[in-house]
Order: sequence, then structure tokens, then C-alpha cells
Amino acid sequence: MHSIRLISFGYLHLPTGPDGQPVPPAADRIEDVRDRLRDPAAARDILDLDGLNPRVQDVVLATPGARELLANLAEYASLPAGPRRIAIGCAGGRHRASSLTELLAREIRARGRQVDVEHLHVHLPRVLKAANTDNGASA
Repeated sequence: MHSIRLISFGYLHLPTGPDGQPVPPAADRIEDVRDRLRDPAAARDILDLDGLNPRVQDVVLATPGARELLANLAEYASLPAGPRRIAIGCAGGRHRASSLTELLAREIRARGRQVDVEHLHVHLPRVLKAANTDNGASA
């Protein structure tokens, strides 16, 4: 059975395509949690931590809808002809996406599968707001 690659990323750090939309990493399933899970950065005590930290993972897991999403992704990863790559994205990639990726990796490993994890943007500074990409140039 093949290993599964899990990728966390932040939409605000991605390159944009010709249509101006962010281009997420290639994956069999891309899960955008920006609108599904509230941003845990509002919890001031975890603001400067990232999703690799168990405290942040606990806050994300306590977010309404997080446990159901995690269970759904784990079931998807367990399908007989299952995915090779799952990408999870949030705004900046520091909290929700990286936490869910770590939690999902733990669950998939508990089911006996090999998992490779890649965090594309967890090391980048926290994004305070969406970057203004309009510099006056027309497309």
C-alpha cells in the first residue's frame, strides 16, 4: 500500500494563476478550511505558536466542525484506492491547516498507513490581513 503525503499551506502565501486566484499545491483532495473553521488566532495565548504545537492543535480540534472534518478526511485516506496527496489550506498556513495536517497524520498512522507530512508555510510570519495585490497595474 502506498504512503500518503499530507501538505499544509496558506492561501495568502500561494502564487496566483492567470485568473488571479491562488494556485494550491497539486493533490487528490484540497481542503479549504478558511470558511469551515474559525481562525484560532483569536485565542491570544496561541497567537505566536503554530500548528505543530499541541496547544494549538487542541484549540483547533475544539473548533466546531473540526472533529467531523478530521474523521471525514481520515475515512477518505483509508479508501482502498485511496489518495496519494491531501492538501489542507487556511489563510496563512500557521494554525488551522498545519494543526489539522498533524492530527490527520496521527490518525492515518494509527490506522497502519505510512504518512509523509510537508508544511509549506507554517514557518512564515502570521498573516495579519489579506495582502493588497493591486499596485495600480492593469492585467
